[in-house]
Amino acid sequence: MLPDIRCSPSCSRAVLGAEPAQALDWSRYKGTFDVFYKVIRQEGFARLWRGTSASLALAVPTVAIYLPCYDIFRTLMEEYTSRTTPNLTPYVPLVAGSMARSLACITCYPVELARTRMQAFKETQAGVKPPGVWKTLVGVISPVRSTNTLQNLQSYRILWTGFGTQLARDVPFSAICWSTLEPVRRRLFSMVGDEASTANVIGANFCAGFVAGSLAAAATCPLDVAKTRRQIEKDPARALKMTTKQTLLEIWRDGGIKGLYAGVGPRVGRAGPSVGIVVSFYEVVKYALHHRHSEAVI
Repeated sequence: MLPDIRCSPSCSRAVLGAEPAQALDWSRYKGTFDVFYKVIRQEGFARLWRGTSASLALAVPTVAIYLPCYDIFRTLMEEYTSRTTPNLTPYVPLVAGSMARSLACITCYPVELARTRMQAFKETQAGVKPPGVWKTLVGVISPVRSTNTLQNLQSYRILWTGFGTQLARDVPFSAICWSTLEPVRRRLFSMVGDEASTANVIGANFCAGFVAGSLAAAATCPLDVAKTRRQIEKDPARALKMTTKQTLLEIWRDGGIKGLYAGVGPRVGRAGPSVGIVVSFYEVVKYALHHRHSEAVI
């Protein structure tokens, strides 16, 4: 996903595990399978699951904030627009998804930063257990700590390094995803008719989520590449000064359109099933709870 990364020498050593001149053949990835091959060859098969703890620590609170907030925002907005401006109702999923995603990003971003760093950097000491989420975040803060309490509080903003890029990626992603998912899901349910069942709920939501997630992931890939570049920058001073526009221009200068869409295959391959699985299981839980509540009332 990082075929032509250019950063400080310390960053290069951290990513490659050696001086660039000594690891030139391993410094560029030619595709998805080339990534698998080089990671397994250099660091072992288990490295493919590096950052799983951070992924789980990120997924649970993110989903717990994101999907319920989306439902709440969408319901309130649809009630309002249906009474005042019905022509705006089709755009409600787009706005509700953007708002819910922004809230989830702000809350959970430091864990996202830790996950990206845990997955991006190669460990240079053999036999040493890689740092977990907490140690990774401590390592981010350590270079900018001082004896001044006020300065320390200000330095914690480095935990939100690349947050603007993350937001610039996730808000369009959610907007595209939900504005695609809702009509596709309604269309699928209309084909099923009134025969609602757990299987139908899973199938319709998974298919709609898969299509919407894949489309949104492909459309926002350049912003994902920029977000990753910013998150793995090892120089604290440079990390705080980098902007989304500057990062995108650097990627374009280094690799052109191919650089902007580096890793689009793995990203789409992950986002489509992920959105489908999360949305389908969330809707199944809602359906089961609603069904049980209805039976209890009767």
